[in-house]
Amino acid sequence: MPSPASAAPWHDPYAALRLPDFRRYLLARISLTLATRIMGLVIGWQIFKLTNDPLALGLIGLAEAVPSIGVSLYAGHVADSVNRKNIIVATVAGLLLCAATLWVLASPAGLLLLARNAFYTLPLYAVIFISGIARGFMGPAAFSFMPQLLPPGRQHLANAITWNSTTWQAASVVGPAIGGYLIAHLGIANAYLTATVLLVVALGLFASIAPRPLPALVGAKEDLKTSVLSGIRFIWSNQLILAAISLDLFAVLFGGAVALLPVFAVDILKVGADGLGHLEAAPAVGSVLMATLLTYFPLRRHAGRKLLWAVAGFGVATIGFALSTNIWLSLLLLFFTGVFDSVSVIVRSTLLHTFTPEHIKGRVSAVNNIFIGSSNEIGSFESGAVAKLMGTVASVVFGGTMTLVVVGLTALKADKLRRLDMTPVKEQEAA
Repeated sequence: MPSPASAAPWHDPYAALRLPDFRRYLLARISLTLATRIMGLVIGWQIFKLTNDPLALGLIGLAEAVPSIGVSLYAGHVADSVNRKNIIVATVAGLLLCAATLWVLASPAGLLLLARNAFYTLPLYAVIFISGIARGFMGPAAFSFMPQLLPPGRQHLANAITWNSTTWQAASVVGPAIGGYLIAHLGIANAYLTATVLLVVALGLFASIAPRPLPALVGAKEDLKTSVLSGIRFIWSNQLILAAISLDLFAVLFGGAVALLPVFAVDILKVGADGLGHLEAAPAVGSVLMATLLTYFPLRRHAGRKLLWAVAGFGVATIGFALSTNIWLSLLLLFFTGVFDSVSVIVRSTLLHTFTPEHIKGRVSAVNNIFIGSSNEIGSFESGAVAKLMGTVASVVFGGTMTLVVVGLTALKADKLRRLDMTPVKEQEAA
């Protein structure tokens, strides 16, 4: 019989939730995610209804990705130089202004203005562009601020990462469903008003969190250029993190069908706005369930192999969704894309938080945002552009196929990722 000293330590799945400021942070993230998911669904629906053009949906992603990428490296430097809570509050205030503007543009007077404008979607794209700037600053600040809400050491870190992912995905389930319902029953303007109110709540919650000082500087103070580029150098020198990020980058870039969901809802599955909300929510349902499972059973043994199989499963499910003409089968396949994506998100986040020093987390997160966060929007543009040339179904099949190709190449070339084992001892060896 093993002695108490040799027994495995008890895993508390609620450890991070026992911290008051971390709870406020999660509630704020839920409100913020609900708002942005509602806005994203509604503006996609509105632009598709105004243009009936899949390329216009792709341009939504491009309009947000370009400013987000443009400011990301500088935003990472700011997140490591300025109080991170203040950056978060300022960016949420900017998103609140964007939501309020969309609400005004969706009013009868705003719709009349759009109808009379030869470039009637231009004001909508302008708001998306501004929200991309806010998102570029929000990502590094939120990523690097979250660990500061935890006690010293790493005993709460994995649990906090999993809860952070779970609550984000849960809000991503509810947000599109609310957005689809509001469009169908209360109109676009009320959907934007709901998002505005949720952002007010998020702003208040973030403001209520006690500020944390910046981590102590390690080494000599760097000039702006060196500081901005330090995140790139760190990731480039760490083969394990570089491989995980690159795998996720290309999978999201090619494999995302989300941007074309309005086309599937209207032209292929013929389910309308309510159905669009369900299609948008299905991947997040899968992500929530998988993230919840990983809260109780953390992913440790053979994590690298499981990551590769998960991304491959994402590609297969994406191809299946493209070929489906049945709403229930389509929802099931989108559900599985979320299940597989959740594994990738949690593994990548754990690697970044575990192996990145606190004083450069903002800059490393900024590079991660360029690789991963903005690849969602660029992937949306890719999907829209290919759909314009090849058709909607062919575009999504192409993306899923390219995801499988990327997984195969990564499995062959990135042996360190393939052999990744995230048990505590192995984590130290990987570092």
